[in-house]
Amino acid sequence: MAGFNMLLEGFSRKLLWIGTAILSLILTILFLLPASWMGVLIERQTHGRLCLGDVQGSFWSGSAFVGVAATANDPVTPLFPGRFSWEISPLILLTQIDLELQNSESLSAPLKVSGNFSEWHVSPASIVLPTERLEGLGAPLNTIGPSGNLHLSWNNLQFTREGTLLSAQGQLQLDLAEMASRLSPVRPLGSYKMSFDLHGTSADVNLITQTGPMMLSGTGALNSGRFQFSGKAWAQEGQETKLANLLNLLGQRRKDGDKDVIALEFK
Repeated sequence: MAGFNMLLEGFSRKLLWIGTAILSLILTILFLLPASWMGVLIERQTHGRLCLGDVQGSFWSGSAFVGVAATANDPVTPLFPGRFSWEISPLILLTQIDLELQNSESLSAPLKVSGNFSEWHVSPASIVLPTERLEGLGAPLNTIGPSGNLHLSWNNLQFTREGTLLSAQGQLQLDLAEMASRLSPVRPLGSYKMSFDLHGTSADVNLITQTGPMMLSGTGALNSGRFQFSGKAWAQEGQETKLANLLNLLGQRRKDGDKDVIALEFK
């Protein structure tokens, strides 16, 4: 009996050493994951709309620029100025999220994401995107040829996931400043603000003009990924002829009282 106990103890020790070695190997592989894995994750989550270029470092600590590519074989065109660098805590292996994203050229402050796989919080920040780079996203932006500055800010963003359902709480604001188009001699066309009030799987949307001469306004909603919007566009008095071609691209003409406007309808 004593011999059997010794044999069992020796076997247990070997099993423990083997288990420790396997665990160490797994952890080593995980900590040496290349940063390219982050690129795969980004492409998968955005269904190929965004990808990473010039990826450096590891999955846990790396950097890259975020861009778009027409096909998998095309070079990545940077969408945001500067490189994004990230730091991911190993606590993610225990389902705890602790991530920091930095880009001094695009982000107003380091973006921090904390929480777990079911609920996470995004720290307040803003990001600036030169609008001419949006042409890489295709029609109709590549036809309009926008230029100016696009500024997206957010506050109190909280995300909750239940199964495959993702809900969000918080506020987003999109500022489009000094906008212009290659289709119009009028520069700038104006500055605009679009706000999003997120509540669960839906959001209320509001568009206003801060300065003209091209005026935009409207309201809408985002429900479970479906965007609906009803608004109008018109030219300030004296600018109708100069803005006619551009306005005709945006929608159909209609009467709004005694004024001709362009209907902005997305359903």
